[in-house]
Amino acid sequence: MGRQGDTIAAVATPAGPGAIGILRLSGPGAADIAAACFRPLGRKGLLDHPTRTLVYGSLLDCEGQVIDQVLCTYSRGPASYTGEDTAELHCHGSPMVLSLVLDALFAAGARQARAGEFTQRAFLNGKLDLTQAEAVIDLIEAETPAAARQAAGQLTGALSRRIDAIYSGLTDVMAHFCAVLDYPDEDLDPFQTQQLQEALQAQEEALTALLRTSRRGRLLSQGLTCVLLGRPNAGKSSLLNALAGYERAIVTPIPGTTRDTVEATVTLEGYLFRLVDTAGLRDSDDPIEQLGVARSRQALDQADLILLVCDGTQEMGEEDTALLDQALDQADTLLVMNKSDLPGYGCPMFRAEDTAHTLSVVGLSAKTGLGLEFLEEELVRRAQALLPQAGQRASELLLTNQRQTDAVRRAAESVARAGQALEQGVTPDALLTDVEQAMAALGELTGRTVREDITSRIFQRFCVGK
Repeated sequence: MGRQGDTIAAVATPAGPGAIGILRLSGPGAADIAAACFRPLGRKGLLDHPTRTLVYGSLLDCEGQVIDQVLCTYSRGPASYTGEDTAELHCHGSPMVLSLVLDALFAAGARQARAGEFTQRAFLNGKLDLTQAEAVIDLIEAETPAAARQAAGQLTGALSRRIDAIYSGLTDVMAHFCAVLDYPDEDLDPFQTQQLQEALQAQEEALTALLRTSRRGRLLSQGLTCVLLGRPNAGKSSLLNALAGYERAIVTPIPGTTRDTVEATVTLEGYLFRLVDTAGLRDSDDPIEQLGVARSRQALDQADLILLVCDGTQEMGEEDTALLDQALDQADTLLVMNKSDLPGYGCPMFRAEDTAHTLSVVGLSAKTGLGLEFLEEELVRRAQALLPQAGQRASELLLTNQRQTDAVRRAAESVARAGQALEQGVTPDALLTDVEQAMAALGELTGRTVREDITSRIFQRFCVGK
């Protein structure tokens, strides 16, 4: 955890020239350090102005030379983002100006903030819990309107409140069994046992319902992983480039050109797709190509949707059928018949006896783009089946990362064990262990009982200045 006795400073706007550049300070000396480097236009000093007021003036270096004409504001803790005294300087967005301002702030007593340290201090000072802190980075990294709305909802504490309600219910159960242990001569009567069983069942159902949102949350925040599968030279790389809108993958007529997975992202009607071009799944003596095939198989394991790309000028063979079987075993599959621009294209289909599955088929030319819009429409339809449409269900509570999912899963398993133990007449002390484990898992989710290494890992995802 960071040292909260010092004052940190950092540039809060992206690197590179811009119209505006913002520097942030947080810590006990934030207001005084800002005041030492800032000369307001007028007779009143910075600290003579009310808090949260933008004051115009000159920013000075450590030798008293003017660096820039800026706006400055300060806030007193705990009524700030971090819960500490904070200040902001709004300068012109020249990288040189921002560098000179940082030097002035460091000379006045601040130090360079680490990545995520402002939000980490907000967490340590009780302004945010961990789910809200994760929502901050999710909001920064959001690539679609739906992902941004979901992160904003979580930032308001909607998920935290749901977790707190479950935690409170388990606390009531915990309190009862502690009382039983304190007064061992008092046996549990059947009525109380039934009530406790119902209470545990209610919390288990709430946790299970929350757990079911994890896939939807992952798809919303990270996008749908769409794997392009097919024989060598079927046109997978060409299709990736066509969907991405630029030459992301190398395309040659030589089989085995793609030696590794190649990725690109594309947004279609507000839905994010992470396209993964794979090496052809074929036997090879080339060790490099073998590594590529292994990574392709790993990509298949993570696929939400598979595009099986076939050469529409050739008859479907055993290799195509084998790839289809692999794809259908892994994820939802769409058949793409490529090369409609070439002579001999007839969009040959799998025979009914080749597969028991009903397949959607799209014919196109990845080279010319003919028919590409039909594939994009089909991709959108598949996404709509998995995710809320833009503007709908924006307030739905979703688990958005693996850490949250693991914590809820462990809590649900512990509550289930407690319920089974109660039904079997297990002693109260044994029940307490399961309930305590469930509450500890929920504590990890919000930060009540989380380890320092977990929080460090979370805040390392942040940019400097946030």
